[in-house]
Amino acid sequence: MSLLSNLFARGEPTLSDAGLRDAAAIAALHSQSFHRGWNEQEVEGLLLGRHAIAHRATTGSKLMGFILSRLVENEAEILSVAVARGAQGRGLARKLLDLHLRRLAGLGARAVFLEVDEYNKPAIRLYDRAGFHEVARRPNYYAMPSGQAATALVLRRDL
Repeated sequence: MSLLSNLFARGEPTLSDAGLRDAAAIAALHSQSFHRGWNEQEVEGLLLGRHAIAHRATTGSKLMGFILSRLVENEAEILSVAVARGAQGRGLARKLLDLHLRRLAGLGARAVFLEVDEYNKPAIRLYDRAGFHEVARRPNYYAMPSGQAATALVLRRDL
C-alpha cells in the first residue's frame, strides 16, 4: 500500500500560505537544508512577527518546500527558501519564489533583498533567473562545516 501512496504522492505540490501550524515541519526542513538550521521556537518566533510572509509547498500532508520573508514598509527580505531533497531540481523553488514575489508586490513591496552563500550555485541560478542582482558582499558571513567561512552575496530585485 505504501508504494501506491508514494506513487500518488509525487503529484504536483500544492502552494499555499504557511503559518504557525507549519512551524515544526519548516524547522525540520530548514535543519536538513542548512548547516545551521532553525529550531521550532525560532521558526515560531519568525512566523509570529507581524511582518512575516510565508508560503509552503505540500504533497498531501508532507512539506516539500517553503519560503519565508519579512516585509517592512516597501522593502522585503527573504529569510529562507528550502526544498526537500527528493523534490529538488523540479522547479518547485521557482514556483514558490514566483508566488512569494507576487504576494510581496501585492502587499506594497518595491524591493526585495536576500543573502545567499557564494557556494550555493543552484540558489544563485534561481535568483539570477528571477531577476535578482548582486548589490553587496558580506565576507566570512556563513560558518562552514569545515570551520572556514563563506561570503554572503547580498542580492536585490525591484518589483
